[in-house]
Amino acid sequence: MLRRAKRPSREGDAERQGGTPMENGVSRETGGSQASSSSSEGGRGTPGQSGGTPAPRQPRVRPRLIFHTQLAHGSPTGKIEGFTNVKELYAKIAEVFDISPTEILFCTLNTHKVDMQKLLGGQIGLEDFIFAHIRGETKEVEVTKTEDALGLTITDNGAGCAFIKRIKEGSIINRIPVVCVGDSIEAINDQTIVGCRHYEVAKMLREMPKAQPFTLRLVEPKRAFDMISQRTRSNKVPSEGKVASGKETLRLRSKGSATLEEAPSECEEEAAGKVDDLLESYMGIRDVELASSMVEMAKGRQGSEDFARGLDLLLGEFAFPEEFVAEVWRTICEAKGSPK
Repeated sequence: MLRRAKRPSREGDAERQGGTPMENGVSRETGGSQASSSSSEGGRGTPGQSGGTPAPRQPRVRPRLIFHTQLAHGSPTGKIEGFTNVKELYAKIAEVFDISPTEILFCTLNTHKVDMQKLLGGQIGLEDFIFAHIRGETKEVEVTKTEDALGLTITDNGAGCAFIKRIKEGSIINRIPVVCVGDSIEAINDQTIVGCRHYEVAKMLREMPKAQPFTLRLVEPKRAFDMISQRTRSNKVPSEGKVASGKETLRLRSKGSATLEEAPSECEEEAAGKVDDLLESYMGIRDVELASSMVEMAKGRQGSEDFARGLDLLLGEFAFPEEFVAEVWRTICEAKGSPK
């Protein structure tokens, strides 16, 4: 019997905190490198003499970035702040709701539904509302590979959990009704793949022999109830220090700290989308953050060979085939209208 989940509280939706800066690894320097006009003890030389100790720089001003969050299946609204990467983001959400970070399968932005078009990837808009989808029921299915491809597209949450982002119509997996988009892949033939990246899982599945059954252990996300209305972005600009316009996003990186950046241009978004399509066709994965990183890497590169060298330095672990790299370069150039 299903019990109706408590409707999530919206008390925090209109609340905004302002004032003090926060240590979240995102900084915007104000005042440039100008020295302070006020003197400090022992900080200035004798008037008329050169070589005095310069006054200290003004301190950096850090924006207070606060995001609202709920569990997708229903919960009160919580607030998170102070994270610099995806793993820290998940830890903050888990702390708010008193769960383990490993319970979180993935997050969506501005909708509680399992919507793969709304996945939290490498960027969060400053007014985005974060819904965390947590572990639900575990299930095991037996799969027999009768074709080269299973028809799965794999992605991961950046914190050690790979899950199904797309199922191709008419494919082997599509003919197994209990397997759904959003299901986390926990093990293949009792071999745990927790902590593996999506491209590693996709490689394992591609290499499974034909006509030999194997077992997938899956974890489905705890389902939300459709009577909970989908949240849309607020028209109000957050007041945390008036730090940015709606065109800026918090860019989360797998290596290094998050940065506050201008949102990608339409041209860059189009290029990233096409590169993401290539990732799916060549490797069986989708990863908007990876696609965006490849588009960013292409900036200032002098031809496909220069681009390939840059990718090898930044993303050598993926071992991209040469023909794939060349196709990515052509795609980015076409999207930007620049010579190949």
